[in-house]
Amino acid sequence: MAPPLIQLTDIALTFGGTSLLDGVDLAVGAGERICLVGRNGSGKSTLLRIAAGLIEPDRGSRFVQPGALVRYLPQEPDLTAYATTRAYVEAGLAASDDPHRAQHLLEDLGLDGMEDPANLSGGEARRAALAHVLAPEPQILLLDEPTNHLDLPTIEWLEGRLRQSRAALVIISHDRRFLEKLSRTTVWLDRGQARRVELPFSGFEDWRDQQLAEEEVQQHKIDRKIVAEEHWVHGGVTGRRKRNVRRMAELRKLRQQRRDYRAVQGKATLTVAEAETSSSLVIEAKGLAKSFGAQPIVRDLSLRLMRGDRLGVVGPNGSGKTTLVSLLTGALQADAGEIRRGASVEMASLDQGRESLDPTWTLSEALTRGRGDTVTIGGEKKHVVAYMKDFLFAPEQRLTPIGALSGGERGRLMLARALANPSNLLVLDEPTNDLDLETLDVLEDVLSDYKGTVILISHDRDFLDRVVTSVIVPEGDGRWTEYAGGYQDMLAQRGEELKRREAGAKPAPEPKKAAAEAPAAAAGKRRLSFKDKHALETLPGEIAALEAKQKDLSRLLEAPDLYARDRARFTELSNALANLQAKLAAAEERWLELELLRSEIEG
Repeated sequence: MAPPLIQLTDIALTFGGTSLLDGVDLAVGAGERICLVGRNGSGKSTLLRIAAGLIEPDRGSRFVQPGALVRYLPQEPDLTAYATTRAYVEAGLAASDDPHRAQHLLEDLGLDGMEDPANLSGGEARRAALAHVLAPEPQILLLDEPTNHLDLPTIEWLEGRLRQSRAALVIISHDRRFLEKLSRTTVWLDRGQARRVELPFSGFEDWRDQQLAEEEVQQHKIDRKIVAEEHWVHGGVTGRRKRNVRRMAELRKLRQQRRDYRAVQGKATLTVAEAETSSSLVIEAKGLAKSFGAQPIVRDLSLRLMRGDRLGVVGPNGSGKTTLVSLLTGALQADAGEIRRGASVEMASLDQGRESLDPTWTLSEALTRGRGDTVTIGGEKKHVVAYMKDFLFAPEQRLTPIGALSGGERGRLMLARALANPSNLLVLDEPTNDLDLETLDVLEDVLSDYKGTVILISHDRDFLDRVVTSVIVPEGDGRWTEYAGGYQDMLAQRGEELKRREAGAKPAPEPKKAAAEAPAAAAGKRRLSFKDKHALETLPGEIAALEAKQKDLSRLLEAPDLYARDRARFTELSNALANLQAKLAAAEERWLELELLRSEIEG
């Protein structure tokens, strides 16, 4: 067996008297695909920085194979020392690397290389940082929230790029679908310890829940044993205690074990301060239009949003998602068209601008708006410390400056501020950024129970599928189309819509006088190759077969006693399901890509 490319052994680190990492081991072999998961604040980013050699632990060792190139993508890349994005990417190349790779990757990611880093948006900075770590083709890629601030096309491009890469991957991400497509192994960082399981992320959560259930049973047994032993001690005479030194030592050991036990951190308690019920009609738009200069952002949009609807807004960065939502909510005036809002609509919003908070504010000041020590939620006052606990903040963090909070903590803070405002219309712009997976689960439950209406801008495909009832997407030239269901439903319906358009289109007859020019014109036009045509004909059958296999595997995995009865079989089926899901997603994306190409050529 080949030695690991990178090995962390017995890593320990303490922050402010609290043990963050305590004896953590991490080994990364050639070509491995590892996802590193855990709650916000569990030390995932810190462990990744130790692996990258950026932090020295209090205890433990780090070994990297000589000659192995390690590249680390931080959550917040710093480009301030460089004049252009190309200079930043080229700085990561070795002398022997091809300098053209830098420009090629930047163009793939929608940048030209001449951008001033000081003027980059969050998404542009993230794309430049991705080019920086991918350009030298490293043996090890350490990626901390690589999909943050990226739009869906870029996320899907990145997935394809990483699937083709030979590099070993260690990924921290809140994007479930991203982890499901790329991971083969999961490392769970929990209460200072790291547990490795040879399961992709798709099988991890069931395994984790089983581990926590077994742990709870074990702690219950220890508690009962302590009670029994204490009863024996108090019921006996002094002499019997002296003659049973061993039994007394075991009782002391049990008590110490109970004291040392760190219970798993509870889930966030998210609640929405709901206003009085709005009218059945929340927003109705007719013929809405908005342009900036000669660029149409919204053209002839008609849309009706009813009470209880959950509208997902998706599209590439710069396609006008925020502009569209601003028009619907009245924050921006339309150039043309009519918009009507229902009675008693009260809106609360969460934007993705975490930087809008003053970094010198304390956590308490941010939650109370600097007014006293209580928070008003739905007309009722609650002490700020109690409200902080609902969002998993410790009481001692009350006076912590916002600038010292982690990305996940700032995300929870923004949620706490937004959800405290009474509303029957929630507008959420990228709420999933930096949140851990457990908090995302709670947020999904809250939105499911919310009696009002939700407008959600997100690039998280899994979150969209779980939350929204319809999805609106840009079709180009300011046109927007709404599709019923979640993100996957939109992909399927959009493919069918393109097929209908293609079937209904009749090619115009070519004038006879232009017959001699036809070969030259055709030569300059893209064509579907025989391979592409064959794929268009056969992919629907392949997709149907893959979906049938997916259902069969899911049915087998749903057996309640499978994990306890045959763990090897559970692992085998989980791996097979993850591989099948990746093949199915690739087939669907390829079919949609070819349909779009055919529509462009023939339409």
